[in-house]
Amino acid sequence: MQNINELLDAVMKEDQLITATISQPRRKDSEIYGKVAVKPVMLRNELHYQLAYYYEKKVTHDNLSPKEAQAQIAKLLEDDMRQGLFCTLEADYQVLVSKKGKTAILKKPPTKKQGPDLSHNRKKTYVLEEGEPISFLVELGVMNDKGRVLAAKYDKFRQINRFLEMVRDILPALPKERKLTIVDFGCGKSYLTFALYHYLAVQEGFELNVVGLDLKADVIEHCESLARTLDYKGLHFRIGDIADYDEFSAVDMVITLHACDTATDAALEKAVRWGASAILSVPCCQHEMFSQVQNDVLEPLLSHGILKERFSALATDAIRAKLLDIVGYKTQLLEFIDMEHTPKNILIRAVKSNGQDTKALWQEYEAFRNFLGASPYLENALRDRLPSSSQV
Repeated sequence: MQNINELLDAVMKEDQLITATISQPRRKDSEIYGKVAVKPVMLRNELHYQLAYYYEKKVTHDNLSPKEAQAQIAKLLEDDMRQGLFCTLEADYQVLVSKKGKTAILKKPPTKKQGPDLSHNRKKTYVLEEGEPISFLVELGVMNDKGRVLAAKYDKFRQINRFLEMVRDILPALPKERKLTIVDFGCGKSYLTFALYHYLAVQEGFELNVVGLDLKADVIEHCESLARTLDYKGLHFRIGDIADYDEFSAVDMVITLHACDTATDAALEKAVRWGASAILSVPCCQHEMFSQVQNDVLEPLLSHGILKERFSALATDAIRAKLLDIVGYKTQLLEFIDMEHTPKNILIRAVKSNGQDTKALWQEYEAFRNFLGASPYLENALRDRLPSSSQV
C-alpha cells in the first residue's frame, strides 16, 4: 500500500479494523490530545467508529460513520500525528510520518486473534467498565486516569451502573430518529446526570439535549463548568425550581431523584404533560400522606409513628404508580440503592404505553385512595387527565 487513504480503504471499507491508535503529536501542546484510539461499534444496528481523544486531563469521544471516520483519521495523520497502528486479523499496519511529511507503511504479523467486539458492554456486570478511563468518572474522582476505580468510590461506581442498567432496559421506548430532550429535576452533584449523558451520547450514539435543574447556584456552576471541561456539548445545567420550569413544551425523559414530598409529584405532573416517553423517579420525604392517612382498621399500624411513616411512604408510591398507569404508562417499582445510602431506595420507572384498561385501573385506585382517606397531590394535579366517578 502506497498511502494512508489506500490503507484506510482496505481496513475500513471491508470492515477489517479491530482497533487503531493514532499517536505522537507533531507539536507539544497541552491543548492537543496525546493519542486517539479508534474502535468499531454498533450504534442502533449500524456500524460506526468511536474515536477517543486522550488529552492530558480528559478523554473526549466522537462516534462517526465509516466515511466520516476515514476522513478524520486521514486528517489526523496528515496534520496532527506522526504515527498510527492499525490492527486487523490478517495483519498489523504501522504508519510512520516523517518531519517532511513522507509516509511509510509497514506490514507486520497480526497481534489480534479475535475480531472486533462491536458491543459496548464486554462485561455483563456493568454498563460502564473498569480498566479504561471514563472521562467524567475521572473528573468526579471515581476513577483514576488509568481507569481504575478508587476503593473508596466503588460503591458509587456500582450505584451508577445500577442506575444505567435501569436506563438500558427502557432504550426501546425512546425515539431514535431525532434528538432526545431529557430533564433531570433536582440534579444535585449530578453523578447520575453525567453518567446518563455519557451512556446515551458516547456509548449508544444518541443525539441529546440534557438539562440538569437545581436550586443551588454553586452546585450548578460547578456542574456546568465540568460539562464544558468534558466537552459534553448537549449537557447543560440551570438554576431553577421544578414548579416554575417551562423551558420546553415536550420532553422525552424526565428524571427526578430525591425531590422532597410533593416536589416529586410536581415533577411527575410535568413529565405527563410533556408526554415523556420515560420517567425515572426516586421519591423522598412523603409527608403529605403521613398527615392524611386515616383508617380505623389500620389503627394498630398507624398508632406507631415509625410504622405510619414507612406505610405512608409505600402507599404514596403505590398511588403515584397507579395514577401513572391510568394516564397511559406502564409503571414498575424497583429497588435502587441511592447515592446517599438513605432508606429511600424505591425507584419508580414508567414507560409510555397503550392498551391498558383505564376503567379497571381507576376503580382499583379509587378504592385504595378512599380506604386510606387520602387526597393525593398528583391526583388533583392531573384531574383533567383522569376519569371521574361518574365516567366509570
